[in-house]
Order: sequence, then C-alpha cells, then structure tokens
Amino acid sequence: MNKAITQGLVLMPPPFSAGLGLWSREDGLSGQGSYLGQANAAYVPADQDFSGCLELQKTTAVQKLRCFQSIPCQPGMYLRVTARVKAISGALPVVRIAGWAGSGSGTNVTTADQQGPNVALTGYGSVVTVSAIIGSGNRPGVDMVWGTAPAFGHFGIDLTGPTGGVVRIDDITIEDVTGVFHTEMFDWVDVRDYGAVGDGVTDDRAAFDAADTAAAGKTVVVSPGVYFIGSHLTFENLVQFEGTIVMPDNQRLACTRNYNLDTYAAAFGSELAGFKKALQVLFYFTDHVTLDLNGRRVELTAPINVAALCGLTSFSTRRALVNGNLVAVPGASWNTQTVSAVATYAVGNPLVLTGVANIAAIPVGARVSGSGVGREVYVTSKNVGASTISLSQPLWAAAGTRTFTFERYAYLLDFSGFTELTRFQIKGVEFSCASIASGINLATAGAIFDVSECMFGLVKDRAITSTGEGCQDLHVDRCQFFSADQGQLAQNRNSIVFNANANDIKIRNNRSSRFGHFGIVAGSGGLFVGNHFFGGDDSPNGLRRAGVVLTLPNSKTFFTGNYVDNSFIELSNEHDATPEYSNEYSFGGVSLTGNVFTAQNVVPWFSWIVITPRGPGHFISGMSVTGNVFYARSGDIDRVESVDTSHATLAFNAFRNVNFEQNTFNGVVQRAVSPMVVEHVQNTVSDTWAVNSNNLLPFGGRARNVVAVVAEGAITNGAGAVQFVAPYTQVEQGAGGQFANLKWPSPVKGRVQVTLRVDNPV
Repeated sequence: MNKAITQGLVLMPPPFSAGLGLWSREDGLSGQGSYLGQANAAYVPADQDFSGCLELQKTTAVQKLRCFQSIPCQPGMYLRVTARVKAISGALPVVRIAGWAGSGSGTNVTTADQQGPNVALTGYGSVVTVSAIIGSGNRPGVDMVWGTAPAFGHFGIDLTGPTGGVVRIDDITIEDVTGVFHTEMFDWVDVRDYGAVGDGVTDDRAAFDAADTAAAGKTVVVSPGVYFIGSHLTFENLVQFEGTIVMPDNQRLACTRNYNLDTYAAAFGSELAGFKKALQVLFYFTDHVTLDLNGRRVELTAPINVAALCGLTSFSTRRALVNGNLVAVPGASWNTQTVSAVATYAVGNPLVLTGVANIAAIPVGARVSGSGVGREVYVTSKNVGASTISLSQPLWAAAGTRTFTFERYAYLLDFSGFTELTRFQIKGVEFSCASIASGINLATAGAIFDVSECMFGLVKDRAITSTGEGCQDLHVDRCQFFSADQGQLAQNRNSIVFNANANDIKIRNNRSSRFGHFGIVAGSGGLFVGNHFFGGDDSPNGLRRAGVVLTLPNSKTFFTGNYVDNSFIELSNEHDATPEYSNEYSFGGVSLTGNVFTAQNVVPWFSWIVITPRGPGHFISGMSVTGNVFYARSGDIDRVESVDTSHATLAFNAFRNVNFEQNTFNGVVQRAVSPMVVEHVQNTVSDTWAVNSNNLLPFGGRARNVVAVVAEGAITNGAGAVQFVAPYTQVEQGAGGQFANLKWPSPVKGRVQVTLRVDNPV
C-alpha cells in the first residue's frame, strides 16, 4: 500500500538542487526564514558520496532544517523520513529527524511527537543514515506518534549538541511505508501480493489459494480487477471482494466463512450471477447448510434448473435457502411450452401413454390435459425410442387413442432435475412471479421439502408443483399466495397454489387469494390446519370452484381450524383408471373439525363439501364433520353438502360411519345432521308411524338406521288408554329412503323423539 501511488499524494520534498529557498531554517511555515543566501549554508553540486548536497554549519543550539512543502498526513498512513549525513569538520553534532505537525486549521499539534531518535556523529567523512517513522498509531516501529489530529507536516532534521561543526546532508527522502504495517494493521491479505494478475485471462487460482493459506484467520482481500479462476476454489477464511471473478459454469467457489448472497454478488459482479454460484455450492460443503440472501432482490431472467446448476441428481442432507426476493424479469424464457399430440391410453397400463406422436417435442414435467384426464397429471419421464410417456397419475376416462395437450410451466426455482431431494427448506423468500412465472417445481422424488414464511406474488400458473413424489411429507407453513388471476371470475381461473401426489403433507397457517384451486391432493395422511383460502370474485350469483380437491377417495385427511372462503372441499376419484366402485375403499377417511365456511354472492346450489364420483357404486365410509360454522352472506344457499352427479351418484344404501353434528348454520336453507333427532307427533292412531327425515340427512342420504326411540308422554290407543308397548323399525322407506317407519303391535298415537342415522355406524 502506497498512497503516493493509490491516491496520488505528493510525499517527496524537493531536492536541494531546486534551491535553498525551499528549505526553512525554522519550522517550515510560510513567511519564516529560508537558507537562501545564508552564510552558513551552501549547495554543493558534487561530493564523492552524494550527487549534490547541502553543506551546513551549525551555528545555533538547535539548528533546524525543514522543507516549506506541506507533506500530507492521514490516519492510518505511515511515513519514513530519511537523511544521510556526514561530518566534514569542527565539533561533531547530534542528528535527529524532526518535523512540525500541522492541524487542518494550520496550528501546531503539540501532542504529536515532533523529534525522532538522536544519532551522534562520531567521525569525519563517514556517511550516517538517520531515519524515523512517523504515523498515527502507537505501534511497534513507529518513532514519532502523531495521532489522527495532524493533517500535514514540515519535515527535515535537527542538529543538536556542540556548535561550529560543518556537515553535508544528502537530499532528504520521504516514503510511504504503510505497507510495512499493512498486514497487522488491517488484518487482511491481498491476493495480488501472492501473484494474482487480475486480467480476466490468467488463471489466478494458485494465488488465491496461497493468499487464503497465508491469511490464517485474517480476511482475504480480492483487490480491484477481474480474476479468472479455472477450477474449484474454497476460501477457509473470510473474503472481501473489491474485484470480481469469472469461473467456468461447472466450477465452484466456496466461501466458507461468509457464505451469503452479499459475498457472492460482490464476487461475480451481480446478484443473479452471485445467486447462481452460491446456490450451486450449497449442495457440496458441510461448512454451511443455509444460503442467506441477505434480504436482497435477485432478478431472474430465466428459470433456474437447480439440479443442472449444481451438477447433481440426488441429495439427502438438510439445506436451506432463506431471506430474500426472487423476481421474474419479463422475457421469452418464461413462456409456457405447449404441445398437442395423439397418444393411446390403456386402463391395464394406467401410468403410461403409448404411441405418442411428436414425443421429442413434449417436455418432461409438462401437465397433461384432455378428455378423461384428471387435474394435475404430469409427465414424469419419456422414452423417445419407444414413444412412451410415464404419468404421475392414472387417467379416469381416457381409454383409447386421442389428442392430449402438454403444458410445461416455467418456475423461478425448478428442482425437477433431481431424481431425489430430501430435507430442503425455503424460508422467508418472496417469489415475485410478476404474472409471467410459477414458483417452485419439486424434485421427482424425495421427502420433507419445507416451504415456510414465504410469499408468492402474482403467480401465473402454479405456486408449488409436484410432478412426481418429491412432495412426500411436504410442509407448507405460514405462507401467502396471490394469483395472477385476481381479476378473473372464479370459474375462469387456471392457477393453483400446490398439488401433491405422495402422502403425509402438512399445510398450515397459509393464506391464498383468488386461485383456481388451493390444493389438488392425490396422497393420504394430510393435515390442513389454520389455512385461509379465498376463491371469490365480485360477480353476483357467482360460481365457485373447489379450494381443496382430494383425489384419493379414502385419504385419511384432517381439516382443522381452516377458513374456507368462497370455495369448497371436494372429494373426487379422478385419478383412478377404473373409477367405478370395485371392492375398494370408497369416499371417506376425512375429518372436518372447527372450521369456518363462508360464502357470499353465490348461486343457491353452492355447497362447501362436495363429493364428485367419477363412476357408480361409491359411498361414504368414515367422515366426521363436527363443530364447524357454515355462514352464507348476501343470500341463502340450499345446503352445505352435496353430490355432484355429473358422472355418477353415490350408493346411498351403503353409507358407513358418517358423523355430521354440532355444526352451526347461518344462511342455509337445509341443515345437515347425522345422527339426527326427529320429533314425531302421531295425532291419529296408527300401527305404522312414518318418521320423516325432512332431507336433513347429509348428502341427500337415506334413513339407514334408527338408534333410539323415546316416548315423550304416554302412548295411547283410540280410547285414550295408556299402552305399554314398543315398536320395531323399518328403515329407508318412502321416496329416496328418507323415512323410517315405527311399527306398533296395534294402532296407537302419541309423541316420540326418534334418532336417525344416514349410515350404518358399525
């Protein structure tokens, strides 16, 4: 470090050959006397030891020699003043380096050490070098500690001791020796000191490695320049980038002590380049498990294929990406790839399309749509030679040869190149999809992918997609989702927050606004807790779409404490190649407890719980709907639950274990209850009392069981005599099986409380 070079400071005083008028016999202040024309001073142009020097006779107790030039001083700068002196005749004086310290206002800084060490001249004709180091810090090796107050100095020498002697003095030199204190003072080493060139062409890796080794706990400084690094490089010490580096795409930079986006953005000259390199190395070193984006905004010009970026296809150690903003920048890279092709589907091979035309153009990861295709079916792989495509889910009614459409969405972070990825976390990251991009595409397989405290803004197609089973034990917690479909009517929206094909998902405390669907779930063992998914629009008598669709009929899924807002929960079997009932688990395995269901400005036939069988013979087996609040604003709805019979209806005579009780209904015409208590009053004697469920049993179900009959008051005959008799029951009577008959031994009348069930509870 030399500030004469780095900052252009003029540190060297003038030579004596420039004139003795430039040299003061006092402190060097303007207006003080010089040595020009003085009887005791003369310039000697030639000397056997000096090429031009000042000959000076000592005539005062302290003979001062100072340059009039103001030499700049700065905190942290260290100067060495050197004088070469020899005695010619007379008494031998004592010599020392000296200076006058000036403040910014021009006054003397009296606290500064203004005299250096004394050096006695002991003989004639011998050259003696006298020097002193002047600097701001009280450090070993500093002879004159000036502190930070001086802004400049007038430097030279003092002759002390006996008077009368004559000496010759070579040109006084002043040099910046800050570099002597450089390493200790700043606690860093510079890669250029270890041979780095910084021309962008020469491979500086060896120099970087040497600097890192020498640092030994100090900071490595990459000074200005462009440095080519040809192979993997790891910094074991802190590193500070003032210059930038370039590396081949497949080579990694590991900054193990300050692994964050700030470091990598500085290293590679931009947030995007730095983010890619930092994300690349996240999968390789155990010294760091978390990439901190430092709250910075990274503008992505294209989707990031994470597996290709890091050169891996599987990874199973915990890693995390946290605290930043990923932003999609408009460009063609975000366009959806759409291909239509003819293919053949066979029920006996439910996860394969064969004879696929134009297969080379169909991208892996594309969503499949067409007649008979359920929601969120994706291409998991393809065999171009065999013209076959593997699917994430079966197709429910697509047997034969037909045309399918394949759409490949563009994601800010695409992990689908991993055949397996386990224990990856994303926390506190905002995905700004800008109405042109989707958010995250999961790996083909894996487990425990965790997305928490993130925000997904203006999602074009999908916030989180699982094209395979990388969603096993998926966690989505405390996230917010906003679709690009905000202005569309609910029935016209195409965006989806997430889908899952595997089991054990945990979806908790999230909020989504105006997506086509909140979730399409094909696995089992799911938990939905504390979510608010809103699917409304501004139209009167509006249509609504499902918030959550469960496509595995018996899904073992819990909904607890959610806010189901202008959308509904749908049970479907659209991912079944043979959707008709065939001695299998049917719809059920679902518990809805303590949720709030609300809607406004909806059509009267809107319902919050909908079952959509794709084939005949199905029924409900194991469903609990308890302690929920159903609230319709701005007009009543017919009922809270329904069966969508577009494709088939349910086998109502086969319901089992259905509990629909302790719910609150507001703005609902027809409540749903099971078990339900019906008060039946028989005013005229009869041996058959027809007890009407009044269509209160869930899903339009039948009165399949009478579990209690309690008389309220006496049962009497036509004469008013009390009859101590009990009836037997006949269930599923009347139109739609809505009645249960109480059969008495003889005609009687009276009042009874009858408990009916829509199911067989055993």
